[in-house]
Amino acid sequence: MITMYLKIHENPSGKIVAVCDKELIGQVLEDETRYLDLDKYRNFYMGEHVEEDAVKKALENFGSANVVGERGVRIAIEMGIVEESSVMNINDVPYVQIYRV
Repeated sequence: MITMYLKIHENPSGKIVAVCDKELIGQVLEDETRYLDLDKYRNFYMGEHVEEDAVKKALENFGSANVVGERGVRIAIEMGIVEESSVMNINDVPYVQIYRV
C-alpha cells in the first residue's frame, strides 16, 4: 500500500527531501499563524509513491527536509532527526522543517 509521496530536490547547497502523506496532497492547511498550500505546491512533494523504508533511506542524508503528515513526521521522530516538541501542527496535521548545518 502506497502511503506517502517522496521527492528529492538536488541543488548546489545540498539535498532537499520533501515527504507528504498521500491523502494530504491537494489540501490547503491553514490556522491562525500558519498556511501550507499542498495544492499549489503539490509538485514540490509529489515524486515517487513510497512506503516507510524509502522515506527512512532518504532521511539518512539530506541538507533540509520538509515533512507533512502523521506517517512522515512519525518516521522522522523515530529516527531521532527531530524532537516531538519541534513539530508544528496546522489543523491537527503535523508538519516539520528540518535543517542540517
